[in-house]
Amino acid sequence: MISVLNEVITVLAFGLAFSMLLFIISVGLSITMGLMGFANLAHGSFAMAGGYITVTLVNDKGVSFAVSLVIAFLVVALISIVFERVLYRHLYRRSEMDQVLLTIGIVFASIAAVTFIWGPLPKLIQTPDYLKGSADLVLVTIPKYQAFMIVAGATIVAALFYGLERTRIGAQIRAAVDNRRMAESCGINTGRIFTWTFALGSGMAALGGGLGIQILGGINPVFAFEYLVIFLIVVAVGGMGNIRGTFFAALVLGIIDFAGKFYFPEGGAFIIYAVTIAVLLIRPQGLFGKA
Repeated sequence: MISVLNEVITVLAFGLAFSMLLFIISVGLSITMGLMGFANLAHGSFAMAGGYITVTLVNDKGVSFAVSLVIAFLVVALISIVFERVLYRHLYRRSEMDQVLLTIGIVFASIAAVTFIWGPLPKLIQTPDYLKGSADLVLVTIPKYQAFMIVAGATIVAALFYGLERTRIGAQIRAAVDNRRMAESCGINTGRIFTWTFALGSGMAALGGGLGIQILGGINPVFAFEYLVIFLIVVAVGGMGNIRGTFFAALVLGIIDFAGKFYFPEGGAFIIYAVTIAVLLIRPQGLFGKA
């Protein structure tokens, strides 16, 4: 009985950790697509950049894991501002096909750049000693890194909800998402909101990229393509631009995906797609999206 309970708790812990990772990376994409109406398929490239910056700082420069994550967040956020000002801004009112072609081009360019700089092989990270091993609870044992990921993810979720619900900038973002023209008529500088929101979303993706190296078994040059589909699934199921929807979708899909692969290794990977199809057939706008 205890062994079964330990197994279930372990699966839930790994699933929750994966869910938090999905949310951290996908929430920026959800806001970008919901607020700006921009099909940013290069979102995974920002996560990949964050992962490579983190692993380089930790493994090669001896920088602490926590500081490396902060640096990755800031560097990628600043880079994303340049991309938004120079490239993205000119395509906000262009067709979705133009947006897709541009961002897919960025993905290919990022893959080539990463392969040239870091090589084609996956990179593993030197996990801090305090995150190695397992934490013994009353009846079960949970890997320390997964426990850390759950706590870190929950903290980020709480901070985002507070920022969007309780602060002035959060109110402006919500207003711009709900009705951009009305927000502009009220004096809200939506262009500036777009830039800073894009930077925040890209920085969050970079943070997720650094945090996810251990969970995903390394970072590699095809990361931007390899996980793009699941990021888009989380956004679609939750509803574009809806933070609560993104969190709920990441929570459910992350646990389902990991549990499915754990208990049904041969066909478990299909479960998440079956759930996505079922949800979108019933609610094409997503669980929390506007009809």
